[in-house]
This record gives sequence, C-alpha cells and structure tokens, in this order.
Amino acid sequence: MTGTAKSPSKADEPVDERLRNIDPKMIEAINNEIMESLPGVTWDDISGLEHAKKTIKETITWPMLRPDIFTGLRRPPKGLLLFGPPGTGKTMIGKCIASQSKATFFSISSSSLTSKWVGDGEKMVRALFAVARCHQPAVIFMDEIDSLLTQRSDGEVEASRRIKTEFLVQFDGVGVGGEEDRILIVGATNRPQEIDEAARRRFQKRLYIPLPENRGRHSLMMRLLEKQAHNLTPEQIQDICDRTEGYSGSDMSGLCREAALGPVRAIQGDILEIGLDALRPINHGDFLEALSQVRASVSDRDLDLYREWDRDYGSVAKS
Repeated sequence: MTGTAKSPSKADEPVDERLRNIDPKMIEAINNEIMESLPGVTWDDISGLEHAKKTIKETITWPMLRPDIFTGLRRPPKGLLLFGPPGTGKTMIGKCIASQSKATFFSISSSSLTSKWVGDGEKMVRALFAVARCHQPAVIFMDEIDSLLTQRSDGEVEASRRIKTEFLVQFDGVGVGGEEDRILIVGATNRPQEIDEAARRRFQKRLYIPLPENRGRHSLMMRLLEKQAHNLTPEQIQDICDRTEGYSGSDMSGLCREAALGPVRAIQGDILEIGLDALRPINHGDFLEALSQVRASVSDRDLDLYREWDRDYGSVAKS
C-alpha cells in the first residue's frame, strides 16, 4: 500500500514564540478583522491640518522610517493621542502614519472590545499586541479610546476594568526589554476629558485635530468635486468655503453630497428613462440649497472645551 505525501498543514508550521500562549482563534480574528491592508494614503489626502501633519512627520513618521537615527533621547513616543471634534480626519491620520511609515495597520474600536469580545477582552488586547510585535513596524489604532480608558469609578464594570488594566500593561511593555520594538499606539477620541489620568500620561504626544480652516475646506471641496461635473467658478467655490465656517470635514462631505443631488432633483420626467447626459452639472444654486439642509455639527461650546483641554494637556498648544 503506497502512501501519498502529506502537504504541510498550518499546524506543522513553526509558531512564533511571541504567539505561543495566544489563542489561535484570536490570532485569526485579528488577522481577518483588525489587521488592515492599506492602499497608499499620503499626507496630501488629508486636507489642511498642516501644523499637525508637520509635527507627526517629525516625531512619529521619520523615527519609524529611520530607527537608526532616532535612538536614545530621539526615540519616538510609544503613544499618540489625537483629539478633537468628530469628522476632522483622525482615523485618516492614523492610516496615513501607517502607510507612510510602511507599517502594519491594526484598527479596532474600544467599544468592540467591550462588547463583541465580552469576557475575552483582555485576552484580545494581549493577542493584539503579540501579533503587532510579529508584524513590526506596526501602528495600533484605537478609535473611541475614551470608552476603554475612561476615568476610574466605583461603579466601573469588572470586565471593563480588566481590559483597561491589560491595555495599560501592554502599553507599558512596548519597548521594555527590547529597544527594537517599533510599535505605535494611536488613540482617537472626541471626549479627551473623560480619559483616565494614568492613561493620559502614557500618551506622550497629544495632538488637537481642529476643524478645517478656510484653506482646508477649499482643498477638501476641490477633492470631492474633481470627479463630478460642475460649473462653479473659483469665486463661487470660495463663497461656499466662506459660508461654511465651523464645518467639519464630514460636514463638508455631507454638504457636497447633498448638492450633488440637485441635478437629479431637477430632472423632469421618469428618472428611469433619463440618460446620464441629461444630468446638468452641479451649480452654485445647488450648494446654496444644500447649505439650508446641512449645518455645522460641532457647537461653539464643544470647541471651547477642546481648546481648553489642549491648553492644559495638549503637546502643541497652537494651531
């Protein structure tokens, strides 16, 4: 009886020592659901925020690309906290850091740790850092990090407390006993005031990501319109940018989407029988109509709170 040669299975493959005590199902979940393959995201894809981008390049991206130069006192911080109003591009910045640093990008929201993996949250945190060590350089992006690292209270749920403790232990362990660790933890939050003091200290860099200025809104609007037929003049585009003071990046995106429906609403007759050539270009009037529907989503009171926290704890207290 002749036997057939067995092809090596995954079980036969050598296991990285850093993963030896990690649940294989969690490793698989991280590989499938958390580790992302990023397209090339460049700094030009992020409209405005020039000062924040410059700071991140100097303190984060360059050190990850040239670890031989940035050693000792020049070592990059282990943690970067991005805070500010919702819709200002914090997630995009995290992706850009990973892309420009040629790093593996791990993205997870704190809420999913405390809900999807109830009871296994701290094990998932341990597994996440173990897998990241196997794919260095790595960027671990934690969205809604305030819900994970909220301030301690007597009524805190035990499961949440354990996840928080494990995260801080793993955070402290980055680079300890092995200076070659090239892992960056990026946290994003819309509520920095709720982050625990001990956790806040660990994020050595805390950058305020503000609402886009006029130039940033202009750049974003031009990017959104570049593949759309429109007949707006430069003066009309500038007029819209002037009218959208206080709009976030997501507000501007929503405004352009609303305006883009103007030509569709202007169609006379059955839309199912209309050809694409019957759609007129987007015009200034479409945007004026959209402005009555899409308003700024961030209040002045919220902005004052962000600026106050930036003055107290931000790494760069200027725009």
